Amino acid sequence: MRQLCLLAPAVLVACQSAPQGAAPPDAAQPHAAPPPAASLPDKPYMEWWRDARFGMFIHWGLYAVPAGKYGDRTDHAEWIRTSAQIPLAEYDKYLAQFNPVNFDADAWVRLAKDAGVGYIVITSKHHDGFCLFDSAHTDFDVMATPFKRDILKELAAACAAHGIRMCWYHSIMDWHHPDYLPRREWETPAMRPTTGADFNRYVAYMKAQLKELLTNYGPIGVLWFDGQWEGTWTHERGLDLDRYVRSLQPGIIINNRVDKGGGEYGLTKPGFAGDYGTPEQEIPPTGVPHADWETCMTMNDHWGYNAADTNYKSSRDLIRKLADIASKGGNFLLNVGPTALGEIPQPSVQRLHAIGQWMRVNGESIRGTFAGPFPALPWGRCTQKPIPGGTRLYLHVFDWPADGRLVVPGILNEPLGARVLATGRAGAAAAVSRDGDALVIAVPAASPDPDNSVIALDIKGRPDVTSPPTITSPAPVFVGSTDVRIASDRDSVDLRYTTDGSEPTHTSPRATSPVRLTATTTVAARAFRGERAVSPVARATFTKADPWTAKAVARPQPGLRLRAYEIELESLPDLGSLPHASARVVPTIGVDARPRDYRYALRFDGFIRVPDDAAYTFTLNSDDGSRLFIDGRLVVDNDGLHSLRERSGVAPLAAGLHAIVVEFFERTGGDGLELFWAWRDLPRRAVPASALLHDAQPTP
Repeated sequence: MRQLCLLAPAVLVACQSAPQGAAPPDAAQPHAAPPPAASLPDKPYMEWWRDARFGMFIHWGLYAVPAGKYGDRTDHAEWIRTSAQIPLAEYDKYLAQFNPVNFDADAWVRLAKDAGVGYIVITSKHHDGFCLFDSAHTDFDVMATPFKRDILKELAAACAAHGIRMCWYHSIMDWHHPDYLPRREWETPAMRPTTGADFNRYVAYMKAQLKELLTNYGPIGVLWFDGQWEGTWTHERGLDLDRYVRSLQPGIIINNRVDKGGGEYGLTKPGFAGDYGTPEQEIPPTGVPHADWETCMTMNDHWGYNAADTNYKSSRDLIRKLADIASKGGNFLLNVGPTALGEIPQPSVQRLHAIGQWMRVNGESIRGTFAGPFPALPWGRCTQKPIPGGTRLYLHVFDWPADGRLVVPGILNEPLGARVLATGRAGAAAAVSRDGDALVIAVPAASPDPDNSVIALDIKGRPDVTSPPTITSPAPVFVGSTDVRIASDRDSVDLRYTTDGSEPTHTSPRATSPVRLTATTTVAARAFRGERAVSPVARATFTKADPWTAKAVARPQPGLRLRAYEIELESLPDLGSLPHASARVVPTIGVDARPRDYRYALRFDGFIRVPDDAAYTFTLNSDDGSRLFIDGRLVVDNDGLHSLRERSGVAPLAAGLHAIVVEFFERTGGDGLELFWAWRDLPRRAVPASALLHDAQPTP
């Protein structure tokens, strides 16, 4: 059996199975890995959020009135004001039509609680600027509608009564407020002039509303910001807003979108505000170790109510997504979009009921758990929590074994017992035996739950999983020489390695210091306890390369040539062959050079000066797609429609100037573009403007 183990950025190495038939470890044998909680940031105020694992997102506002339809199109939702280009005066007419007479805060919260939800996040204000609460600072709120009831006050009271944490989603962007800038690109000066607009005054308005939300509704669990991507919002403003919110409720949790930080999956970078990352509509393939994160996701294809959207995910899919996310150490924020009458659509209700039915039996395998210790399992997922003297592993079995034997591969701990949760506590014990490095649980012939049957397996100590050592170097390609490090977070193991293609044995060299390579080499490594192999073999190949030759440029000047395109794309064509809307020289790479807020593309070209002969790792972080070419070769491909995401690639470069092209497009939603570099053991950092140049020929 072969599997892929991610050991270093851009390096996948094949792992071979460890020998079977070895005796179980001695009872006194120390076990690997610190408790999972120890690897997370020390933030006690987040304990309830980490424990909950499951939240309900609610997108609700005036956009529920048109229900996704405008003109001949039926594919709109919460973005309808801008996606359908509705003038402000016309959109304001929805105020008179918003009358959710069937809204029942207590019923909504009971539905959430019955589904196993621990917290609710609702749109106090979305991008359209409409507020679901009674605000003294605007007339564009629920009190200006026929309903005339403070929806958030009723929900906050219901949440307090039922033990659910109340949380707000609040948009930084505001398409309604006269001081918010920029306007939508389709709003002409005649439609909405910007004369006299003052963004600082808008920020004061936003803070005043946040003060209402944090002083009039009791304790608030999370402030979930969004709409931070436009150029008027800055890192400095994000830090200031983060401090302001915490001054009002010191124990509040704030998501990363308060800032212009980011990185892959929206994780907050060092020095940036926010407590956790917010991957949107996706689940990180391997989770995000040592960080808090939360996947937000729709049940169908829209956040706000769309009457024509019947493409709902199945209950099975949602239950398994919940287990998948928890098994990787994340939270699941699952969205509903209520109707203009105040009803949660019936397909959403049905799915929440199904999740709740599953959670009533299996909720302990989600709430209060941490990421499982296994990199992958052939039949499902695993979560874990500590118990006195050991660990409880919750085995989420998607594919039930036909032979009645559930094999848990690669775990050396002594088993203490197992039970199938769906069969109840009494008489539910399942026999556990050892088969080499695997534990085998005797299970019923038929799966007790076709969506996800959970088995609680208790083991002695912390999980001692036969994960292979990690083999890392600054890059898989090197110039001259490179140092390779072999490591493991497991306790009491000897790491042995070879560089001649052979399999390590207990007499192979011990990896106690970096291994210097001066030629293309495959490094193999394995963990041992005495003479016994206690891991698969990890292998990684590091390739020595000749650096690409530097270019001679007669008159290099600071900055890059930029071509800007007003175009709607879903992937990047050859931008250099297309007509552009404008051209100029810019000092650096980023979205500040955009010609408008949406549906545009940028092409930067010129030269990058690298200081050393070395293998350089370049990383593009973008929303939407981007590509990096150096000396005419594609180095990083981060193309396609996606939220903020990063991809990396390596180029061996000689010191001097090299031709560089960065292409980027943005359709709608958030935008962002950053280029980073790293070489040898230097930390990753943004490519500085001083390294970017162009030749002195006139700008095209």
